Amino acid sequence: MATLNDIGVAAAINILTAFAFFIAFAILRLQPVNDRVYFPKWYLKGLRSSPIKTGGFASKFVNLDFRSYIRFLNWMPQALRMPEPELIDHAGLDSVVYLRIYLLGLKIFFPIACIAFTVMVPVNWTNSTLDQLKNLTFSDIDKLSISNIPTGSSRFWVHLCMAYFITFWTCFVLQREYKNIGSMRLQFLASEQRRPDQFTVLVRNIPPDPDESVSELVEHFFKVNHPDYYLTYQAVYNANKLSELVQKRKKLQNWLDYYQNKHSRNPSKRPVIKIGFLGCWGEEVDAIDHYIEKIEGLTRKISEEKETVMSSTKSLVPAAFVSFKRRWGAVVCSQTQQSRNPTEWLTEWAPEPRDIYWDNLALPYVQLTIRRLVIAVAFFFLTFFFMIPIAFVQTLANIEGIEKAVPFLKPLIEVKTVKSFIQGFLPGIALKIFLIVLPSILMLMSKFEGFISKSSLERRCASRYYMFQFINVFLCSIIAGTALQQLNSFLNQSATEIPKTIGVSIPMKATFFITYIMVDGWAGVAGEILRLKPLIIFHLKNFFLVKTEKDREEAMDPGTIGFNTGEPQIQLYFILGLVYAAVSPILLPFILVFFALAYVVYRHQIINVYNQEYESAAAFWPDVHRRVVIALIVSQLLLMGLLSTKRAARSTPLLFILPVLTIGFHKFCQGRYQPIFVRYPLQDAMVKDTLERMREPNLNLKTFLQNAYAHPVFKAADNLANEMVVEEPAPDKTPDLVATKRGSRRFHNGSAETFT
Repeated sequence: MATLNDIGVAAAINILTAFAFFIAFAILRLQPVNDRVYFPKWYLKGLRSSPIKTGGFASKFVNLDFRSYIRFLNWMPQALRMPEPELIDHAGLDSVVYLRIYLLGLKIFFPIACIAFTVMVPVNWTNSTLDQLKNLTFSDIDKLSISNIPTGSSRFWVHLCMAYFITFWTCFVLQREYKNIGSMRLQFLASEQRRPDQFTVLVRNIPPDPDESVSELVEHFFKVNHPDYYLTYQAVYNANKLSELVQKRKKLQNWLDYYQNKHSRNPSKRPVIKIGFLGCWGEEVDAIDHYIEKIEGLTRKISEEKETVMSSTKSLVPAAFVSFKRRWGAVVCSQTQQSRNPTEWLTEWAPEPRDIYWDNLALPYVQLTIRRLVIAVAFFFLTFFFMIPIAFVQTLANIEGIEKAVPFLKPLIEVKTVKSFIQGFLPGIALKIFLIVLPSILMLMSKFEGFISKSSLERRCASRYYMFQFINVFLCSIIAGTALQQLNSFLNQSATEIPKTIGVSIPMKATFFITYIMVDGWAGVAGEILRLKPLIIFHLKNFFLVKTEKDREEAMDPGTIGFNTGEPQIQLYFILGLVYAAVSPILLPFILVFFALAYVVYRHQIINVYNQEYESAAAFWPDVHRRVVIALIVSQLLLMGLLSTKRAARSTPLLFILPVLTIGFHKFCQGRYQPIFVRYPLQDAMVKDTLERMREPNLNLKTFLQNAYAHPVFKAADNLANEMVVEEPAPDKTPDLVATKRGSRRFHNGSAETFT
């Protein structure tokens, strides 16, 4: 059980670590050779030039202006200076709304923390219940929690009132934020420049036809059923093999660049390699000639594979991107049923071109349900087996457990400094290490499920990660930690006393979560701004691979926010804050420091570093709202169970009202605001179309759209577009029959064909 001294040691370690990261960042970001690592976004926008090109020889590599080192924290006010509308133009709405999650945490927890420390902490501290319980392990910090209130005390009415305040205040802030972000989304979409996805829908599960190919069938179907607004389509090809060849060629080109650079530094000696296993043995050959030969052979294979993909009907996937003359037509098509059979001709808004995950477009639609069932089972077992390392982490927080497992280390462990380090710092860092590989595993699982956009992949991965954090990091840490800490108490008391011991012990896990917050939320966030991994990779690439300015630009890795890992991690802090606000409010200051520090750090990163891969116009906000509501309901249920062990039966019916009210609040927000994030209003589409026709009456939309959704691995985009783009029919007052290769089909009232 971590004591106040242990928490102090952990705080000192993490504060010093965070401060060291800030100092290292302040020094490294000022060096000209690191400018592309710490300001890549400005290079991508073409608004910053390399300082290496100017100045003397030494100043190209080292910043000699010593006055700039004194102001090493000036990046903080600079990060806060850019106003929100300008930040939206600079980084996009997704990035700005992501930052508002941190502000949401500050808005919710700051008033709660003020009231908790004014009212609840004195109520908890002025009791001596823990001192009177025998065989119970506790520290002075636990006296600030609800565990120190005697059973059946009238003081529990304070915690009941606090639960009501937490609920109403959280719902109030959530409702205002949902409303504001919904308005921001509509305003962003209305003011946004013309993009291909505004006019395009993705059509999937196109039924096979014996007389027509997928391309012919798509053209025929939409000319018949959307004659006034249909413009063009782009077929979807299964080019996964071609993509693999292109990636393989890129890797070979990197090796060729490396050996050519090596040869340019020492022209008298040609580099050689061994072509045996892993380059360890075998015949020695000229490295440059070897890679040139392999690249030439692979280039021929790429050309042949591209020709095969584009000419073979077997490469066509039963899906297509269909574009319309007006946004209004795309809205109608994406939000309506296209066929009598509701499982065919399924339409949805097309992701923007850079958001598409092309590998999954080739998956048969009928496989998706099976794939998601398989992943659901796999995720269950992953969550279950991960409980083993989580339980191990909890043993680190329990000195007695370690001494029993390794008794020969007892003299070392009992040293005061070592003991404080183990209990105050080691559990948090161990848990952080165990969770490092988890996001990569969850992203692979999401890709297997078949989602077709990067944004949907990240949202699914975030959902899984959140569930995992809730079950393993939160629930398992409480259950396993409590069982380990109070094992002796469980074994030496009657069965009727065990529920009371659990009720008293659960709040005591606050000390473990404090150590985790300091490691992950303080030192971890400070480490984010240092960008140590991208820094090392950039300089390795710069030394071995870079020959030209273009190579140097490609060596930059600005990265992204990482919604799939960042948002679930934030949600863990919402869970901890809401659960412990009425139980052990000592957590709240640590959580507030996290939200404030993370807001400043990530605002700086969004302005100067991250380059978002896509723009979803804050489509993820309903997920954020729902998870905060879940955290609020969990906090109410846990408080209800805790008070029941304290024989506060009169408060239980009053607490039961809170989850019901919270669920009703969520349903209200779901009905009032969520449609804004799912559908696009016809009214807004018509307004935007009308304004565009007035401003650009001669706009050639087909030229704008014809290659927008061509597969990125195709180099001959013009040839591909000629095969995919269909000519726009001349307008006529009466619809003409559409030519088809099919035989007899049913007609209705002598008009054009319909599909069944």
